[in-house]
Amino acid sequence: MRISLLAVLLCSLAAAAPERVLIIDGQNNHEWQVTTPLLKKALENTKLFRVDVATSPAKGADMTAFHPDLKQYAVIVSNYSDYGGGGVWSTALQKDCEAYVNNGGGFVTVHAADNAFPQCKEFNLMIGVGGWQGRTEKDGPMLRWRDGKIVRDMTPGKGGHHGRRHEDAATTHVKNHPIKKGLPDAWLHTEDELYDALRSPAENVTVLATAFADKATGGTGEHEPALMTIAYGKGRVFHTILCHHALAMQCVGFITTFQRGTEWAATGKVTQKAPADFPSPTQVSLRK
Repeated sequence: MRISLLAVLLCSLAAAAPERVLIIDGQNNHEWQVTTPLLKKALENTKLFRVDVATSPAKGADMTAFHPDLKQYAVIVSNYSDYGGGGVWSTALQKDCEAYVNNGGGFVTVHAADNAFPQCKEFNLMIGVGGWQGRTEKDGPMLRWRDGKIVRDMTPGKGGHHGRRHEDAATTHVKNHPIKKGLPDAWLHTEDELYDALRSPAENVTVLATAFADKATGGTGEHEPALMTIAYGKGRVFHTILCHHALAMQCVGFITTFQRGTEWAATGKVTQKAPADFPSPTQVSLRK
């Protein structure tokens, strides 16, 4: 009897163990020094994650020795971009990351992290669509929501653009996905950069939600993918274009979908309930 109770207790403790998360930063054309602590805090606030941060050498430094041990973690969160002349990960780290996700590891890319590594075929397959750094139709299509479905748009042109910062409404298209289940079909995101015209191989992508890039704010006039999942080998990838800056990271819509997307990438399920302060279709909701 005592052995049975002990076994139950040990199982309960094991089930409650937080998932290990690694955030990679150190270079980015955005303020990673500000945003990484906010990403870390958002995940730790769920009590579901134990979060470490691996910070690369500074721009222009030798990247050869930067090689965090990915195998220790259930999911990797990228807040890293080499845009603007930053350092590309070493070939060894790139190969380790590909193998890690291909063999079942989780991966999350946040906002400008999808600008990274245009020359790396596997990274672009992993993130679905990316922007800037010379991406054009040679790299793949843009994804747009038109007439009730996602279409692949091969119109020639550069990949990656955004208009002026503004509030925008995210609209759900896959309601029963664990990341989106129980959340409103539409919700208003606070002032942010709305990426548009992203393009890459766009294979095995599920667009969970789009946002309208209004021409009045300098956008494309298209419903652009905002939240995506990508199947890469046995791994799960969550891609959010949201959150250029600290204010945008106070949006409860971003916080919730980032927390849920990270849990899903790590485990394939979501245990978190929809928060009472989630934004409505017409009202932004912020947490300081």
